[in-house]
Amino acid sequence: MKGVTTPQGREALERFKMESANEVGVNLKPGYNGDLTSQQAGSIGGRMVKKMIDAYKTQK
Repeated sequence: MKGVTTPQGREALERFKMESANEVGVNLKPGYNGDLTSQQAGSIGGRMVKKMIDAYKTQK
């Protein structure tokens, strides 16, 4: 995960997370989000994985 360890990689991942949260209707704020329920956090992560899989399939 070389790209994620760079500042640009971290910024891209943060934008991707915010975009995914917006798509599933979760109000995600910059920084700590400890007030999210497990369901909300899981829906964000699930959306991110789905988008990554779809992007991989499109590249083939």
